[in-house]
Amino acid sequence: NTDIKGGIAITFRDSKKDFGEIGTYTSFLELNSIKDKVCNSQSFKSLYDIVVPRTAYRLTQKMHDEHPEAMTQLSKGHAFDMSTNIFERLPQIFHNSKPNDGKEYIQIVGREGNERVYKYIRRDYVNNVANLDKYKIILPKSNGSGAIGEVLSTPLIGEPLIGEPLIGFTETFISIGLVDTREEAEAILKYVKSKFARTMLGVLKITQSNTRKTWRMVPLQDFTSQSDIDWSQSVAEIDRQLYEKYGLADNEIEFIETHVKEMV
Repeated sequence: NTDIKGGIAITFRDSKKDFGEIGTYTSFLELNSIKDKVCNSQSFKSLYDIVVPRTAYRLTQKMHDEHPEAMTQLSKGHAFDMSTNIFERLPQIFHNSKPNDGKEYIQIVGREGNERVYKYIRRDYVNNVANLDKYKIILPKSNGSGAIGEVLSTPLIGEPLIGEPLIGFTETFISIGLVDTREEAEAILKYVKSKFARTMLGVLKITQSNTRKTWRMVPLQDFTSQSDIDWSQSVAEIDRQLYEKYGLADNEIEFIETHVKEMV
């Protein structure tokens, strides 16, 4: 009666035979065939390349220099972490409204009192992250149970967020995208809502952990208006375009449509 999310792998060794690589295991034959078609396609590049992990945003030495008391407020060995409870740990450097002191401020999205909140912090108190000045989709780092096709949401988030420029995040979140326009961000948002993308996410995401590496099997797309996918269409229509792009068979499409929940 034990639920083992990743299954059990039993290996046998024969020094006289070459069985090739073990590869990536999934418990569905259809998911295996979909994975092979997508990941072996000539154009395959991974969405992993534009996923920014939860630990990307960190505090700077300048913050510690100007607030030496902060060291005693933070856990040992985590002096620079933008931890999930950082707003409670360092209330003196996070503000509900932007201070009028001539300094440059950015916003950090995190959690406080079981609610998603945005706090202002001086920009020079946060390290330089590639997507800070870019549009991106912000997702919770923990989501669901790892079931194939689950919706990307939590009671706190509701749905992925489109992060405006100059918004960072605590270790509660990850983000997808380093794009210059809101239109591209909207396209990424539709993509992560698609049944196709969440099917590919389900190859590696077998627990609630929604880390950067779980997105490695999800193919990267061109999210601009020059893309081979028409991002102006509905999510359902985008799914149909993706099925055709990767040459999915009827039984593979049926597997996705019956196993993956719709996101609106």
